[in-house]
Amino acid sequence: MQNQVRFSSCRGVAFEIKPHADPFAITTAAEPNSSKRFWPSWNIYGNSSIVFPSSIQKSMSRASSHFCDLDLDVEDDDSDDESDITLKNLEEGKNEERDHHKPIIPSATKREQPSKAARKQESRLSVILLDQGLFTVYKRLFAVCLILNITGLVLAITGHFPYARNRASLFSIANILALTLCRSEAFLRIVFWLAVKILGKSWVPLPIKTATTSLLQSLGGIHSGCGVSSVFWLIYALILTLKDRENTSPEIIGVASAILSLLCLSSLAAFPLFRHLHHNVFERIHRFAGWTALGLLWAFVILTISYDPKIKSYTSELGSRLIKQQEFWFTAAITVLIIIPWLTVRRVPVKVSAPSGHASIIKFEGGIKAGILGRISPSPFSEWHAFGIISDGKTEHVMLAGAAGDFTKSLVSNPPSHLWVRQVHFAGLPYLTNMYDRVLLVATGSGICVFLSFLLQPCRASVSLVWVTKGIEQNFGKEIAQMVSRHPKDKVIVHDTALFGRPNVSQMSVDAAKRWGAEVVIVTSNPEGSRDVVNACKSAGIPAFGPIWDS
Repeated sequence: MQNQVRFSSCRGVAFEIKPHADPFAITTAAEPNSSKRFWPSWNIYGNSSIVFPSSIQKSMSRASSHFCDLDLDVEDDDSDDESDITLKNLEEGKNEERDHHKPIIPSATKREQPSKAARKQESRLSVILLDQGLFTVYKRLFAVCLILNITGLVLAITGHFPYARNRASLFSIANILALTLCRSEAFLRIVFWLAVKILGKSWVPLPIKTATTSLLQSLGGIHSGCGVSSVFWLIYALILTLKDRENTSPEIIGVASAILSLLCLSSLAAFPLFRHLHHNVFERIHRFAGWTALGLLWAFVILTISYDPKIKSYTSELGSRLIKQQEFWFTAAITVLIIIPWLTVRRVPVKVSAPSGHASIIKFEGGIKAGILGRISPSPFSEWHAFGIISDGKTEHVMLAGAAGDFTKSLVSNPPSHLWVRQVHFAGLPYLTNMYDRVLLVATGSGICVFLSFLLQPCRASVSLVWVTKGIEQNFGKEIAQMVSRHPKDKVIVHDTALFGRPNVSQMSVDAAKRWGAEVVIVTSNPEGSRDVVNACKSAGIPAFGPIWDS
């Protein structure tokens, strides 16, 4: 049977999960008592509740490849049958039972390692959906948005909120504006900058910083909550319109119904299981259905404002009436937020080199601040791939792409001379490193790229780095190896599994954080690895953050 590729992504970190062995794939050993912990409170540790990236898909639906998986012990007998069974269970939404195995000694040799089958028993879907806790910040934000909107809706229906009853469509548009703000990379870049500028002071209490970090990386909860709420408000507005159809036009009803259909389609496509299995389909539905809905929203606003129920026709005095309506200004704001990133799309020259068949290094002109991520594309209307950026902040910046999917493999086999980029780069979790005084950064595989900038350019935080990977120079090239080798061992800890065997990354992270005196640990790894490191650090009393689902 032909190998199939599973895919996982989160905002700022996206990676393909290959069913066969890969030179960068590691499945870290879970801490015995940490894998099922969750932290419902907003205290110093509860704020680091982790929800994992969630876009696993078939090979028919490929997207960006940020290759954080590491397989320390690549075995030639990794069968396709085992991979097919794993993918089949994933597609059916089944959760595989976790095998309890002995703790792994960090310096163990290959013969001391557990078999690959034992290490692959846990379904990625179960890790992402079921092992994330019941009261994550993301879910709390989703619940708050939904409860507030449902409360307002109930008050409107019962006659206790006449403004909302008379302007139900405005509340739907307001929710669309809120969800757009939570996804606007330009707006969020400003928000993240303000957070670092205001809270990045030594005198600011650590609980406030960790609470802010949790909030900023969980804004997807507001996005999702407002998306569902916008559907509810539009349904209510349509019901009221149909009851009073004598005072409206068929065109308004038709346009509103079309917008409702597109919103429902986008919401269904964002359902976690579908998004796991068909990530690119989800993204295309979100993009093109969203653009179509925006065009129809303008038609809806213009029609409703210009329609005069007294004469049962449209008035010509549209301009003066438009600028007085909130619906117009909300829709204009939504349009600006959506258009801004696309106005910065450019086709730029790049230099692509492949130190091995497993990864490529993409170089661009211009320095970039530490902690910033970017998007590239071979075809801007079909696909975009997010990668961390390596830069000294001066003349150029670099992206490191593991060769896991069609696009990333083509970078190795057929290096392009130009790529499409969005010149509005976005801020993610790593950018918030500058909010703290002392930080431990933990990376596996090419997850290192988003952290290297903190070693190459001055930053407010004092950082230490733990990098676990295999065959550094062979797979990543001399340039990357030199970037990490020029720093003292107490600041940069590199564990090459080809030389030292498979480590216990969780315990290694806890020990390094204690030695460094880190206020917080930030990890970039695969879902299981990130979960185990975060839980181990929290158990040791150290706030920790990792890749977040739908942040």
